[in-house]
Amino acid sequence: MTPSSNQKIKNNYVTSLKELNELYGKSPEGAIKKEIDHISDKYKKFIEASPFVIIATSGPGGLDCSPRGDPPGFVKVINKKTLLIPDRRGNNRVDSLTNIIQDPRISLLFLIPGIGETIRINGSAKICVDADLCNSFSMNGKNPKSIIEVIVGSIYYQCPKALVRSKLWDPNSQIEREQLPTTGSILESITEGRIDGKEYDKAYPKRLKDTIY
Repeated sequence: MTPSSNQKIKNNYVTSLKELNELYGKSPEGAIKKEIDHISDKYKKFIEASPFVIIATSGPGGLDCSPRGDPPGFVKVINKKTLLIPDRRGNNRVDSLTNIIQDPRISLLFLIPGIGETIRINGSAKICVDADLCNSFSMNGKNPKSIIEVIVGSIYYQCPKALVRSKLWDPNSQIEREQLPTTGSILESITEGRIDGKEYDKAYPKRLKDTIY
């Protein structure tokens, strides 16, 4: 923030669109033109190459941001306005699905290992339980309980600056898991010992194998 910008903003907080626009200025033409209202053939290639998508939803109870992952191509592009995401087994909190029922708005962020650009989609969602459709997403003999059907409102790529700065795909940036608390130790601390952290961690590898699909 420049000194002149500081003088225009009271109490060091931006509280109006006018202040925001004065602080950041206009977006370059490319940042505007890249956003379209349908899945183009080139955007489709990115979606089909992605093994990981983050889903953001909103409901009366608040916001939710949840990861989804599977082999590349697990998100199926049905047409230029529609894509399908299988809802695999998770922790059964169903926060995203609860929000979708109450507020269909949804945002997606697709990541591809080694690729700097990400793909962002804003739209609306429905939860489908058609048996044949769920069966078409079968993995290891297990069907998802539901499919998230997304109708695209807008789609665009995000430039790689954030991933470049974070060195997200740089192997030298990886840290050993042992440097962070285990999930069991977190639960033991939160529950004040009601959950045995060591036993939880010990059982987790088998639980993961048994419930991955």
